[in-house]
Amino acid sequence: MKLHLDKRWKIAIGILVLAGMGLLILRNSPLAPMTKVTTAPVERVSLQASLFGIGIVEARRNVLIGPTTAGRVARVLVDQGEMVAAGQVLAEIDPVDLQARLAAARHGQARADSALAAAEALGREAESRLATAEASARRYAALREQGFVSTEAERAKGHEFRAAGAAQAASLANVAAARAESERSRSEAEALVRQLGNMRLLAPVAGLIVARDIEPGSTAVAGQAVVRMVETDSFWLRVRIDQGRSAGLATGQTASIVLRSRPGETFTGKVARIEQLSDAVTEERIAMVAFDSLPAGLTLNEMAEVTVNMPARPPALAVPPAALVRQDGRSGVFLAIDGKAQFVPIRAGLRAASGIEVLEGLRGGEAVIVTRARPLADGDRVRVTDAGGAQS
Repeated sequence: MKLHLDKRWKIAIGILVLAGMGLLILRNSPLAPMTKVTTAPVERVSLQASLFGIGIVEARRNVLIGPTTAGRVARVLVDQGEMVAAGQVLAEIDPVDLQARLAAARHGQARADSALAAAEALGREAESRLATAEASARRYAALREQGFVSTEAERAKGHEFRAAGAAQAASLANVAAARAESERSRSEAEALVRQLGNMRLLAPVAGLIVARDIEPGSTAVAGQAVVRMVETDSFWLRVRIDQGRSAGLATGQTASIVLRSRPGETFTGKVARIEQLSDAVTEERIAMVAFDSLPAGLTLNEMAEVTVNMPARPPALAVPPAALVRQDGRSGVFLAIDGKAQFVPIRAGLRAASGIEVLEGLRGGEAVIVTRARPLADGDRVRVTDAGGAQS
């Protein structure tokens, strides 16, 4: 039994060897089937590399609109997706007791103004008394020197003068206190006026409403956003680009943008900023790409495919991207020589949509195979045709 199995294995192995030899002979014989291929010349061309990345639509200037004091939201006058003008009323907050507080503050201001007027009148009276006392003291001093009045009379007039001076100083202090109280009352009233004005939430700039965070009837605390908006000219894309291919990335370079919601359209833009902090986890650089012209209906956080165009290089020897193949772990191209495919290893440089730079392996002028009906092997018989199918 074992002898029969050994014989069967030997027969099978022999058949395989004969089939392989037959296939090898057939592939190299004039009867071997031909594969139709097309070729392209190896020539010097100006290559322009590009960087591809996935971007997310963001806005560089976001505006949060909310009250400066806590209050109940009375009305929200705009909705998501609406364009608003600068100064437009977006929402209103219930003022509650602000009107009553403002009225009380204005009454207090009027009272303080009256007190200031009374203090100033008393000050003018004290100033007049001081002037009269000063003149009387000087006259009695002169009379004392002539011996017409007694020393006690002169001292009494001097005391009246000093008392008038102290009274004037007190009146000046009262005027200053009354003026400070008047200013305080006025500032309090003005603050309440501003606070009352803040109950109407206005758009500080023209832009797009992107969110309504609080609905009418809810209470908003100080600083909490009722609506959120963005400036329409601040839309751009946060694009992630592989660090290994990001050499040469610079601001001002042009870009092509394809939005996920509009796959059939291409928009143009420019690199506006390159972040100095890369993502160490994903090994990506982050660039901000601005639109040349803002697409209609653009939404935040939409995905997009972005291609950044690098500067064109000087002409270099290149082959079409379709010509590059892998054989036995090596990169190279097939040449059509005397009706047979010949594999030539090459060392590739810059890879662009228009071609792949050849650093070593070719000299220029060769015809490389760019399309083939089936995978090729070194030595396969080929028939070169043009794009229309005509044989050459």
